[in-house]
Amino acid sequence: MKIGVIGAGNVGGALGTLWANNGHDVVFGVRDHKDAKLQELVKSTSGKARIASVKDAAAFGEAVVFATPWPATEQAVKSSGNLSGKVVIDCTNPLKPDLSGLALGTTTSAGEGVARWAKGAKVVKAFNTIGAANFGNPLFGSEKASMFICGDDAVAKATVAKLAAELGFDPIDTGPLTTARLLEPIAMLWIHLAFHQGWGPTGHAFKMLRR
Repeated sequence: MKIGVIGAGNVGGALGTLWANNGHDVVFGVRDHKDAKLQELVKSTSGKARIASVKDAAAFGEAVVFATPWPATEQAVKSSGNLSGKVVIDCTNPLKPDLSGLALGTTTSAGEGVARWAKGAKVVKAFNTIGAANFGNPLFGSEKASMFICGDDAVAKATVAKLAAELGFDPIDTGPLTTARLLEPIAMLWIHLAFHQGWGPTGHAFKMLRR
């Protein structure tokens, strides 16, 4: 699959690298093509990923991933050009700068914001409720960590669920995109446990149990 990853930090870098090494065609969309860390990231994929502008990466991708800091997300989406008809994976969380809470919620969400900016795109919220350090190994004992997803397009959600399952997650469809209002606070709980309760970035995950 052709995947454009907008942002190459912890989340975007991890996802893009893992998918490239799983055989997908990945293009990282960034502003600074000469960043040394990004060059090393691309090298780690043995030439299976490359670097382009945000607009070119978005145009390339059948799926376009937004893994940007929340304050930069609106501009990133608007810089991506026409996203109509594409699967857009929103990994963002609307965090306050000091990680003390969410900058918005209850009546809207980051996922819904991305959908407003990405007119006509099939937006799916995913990869936001667990730290990126776990993306390469989501197995906790014998249990696969749950990857909660939501969106309004069933086919798009199935595509994202498959991409999550390839990484070893147990994908959980939680309903329409408005459910992002619930998933983003779950991310805040994960962050609280990791950084305020001292659990660390790789020591915990959420698991949905069903009878």
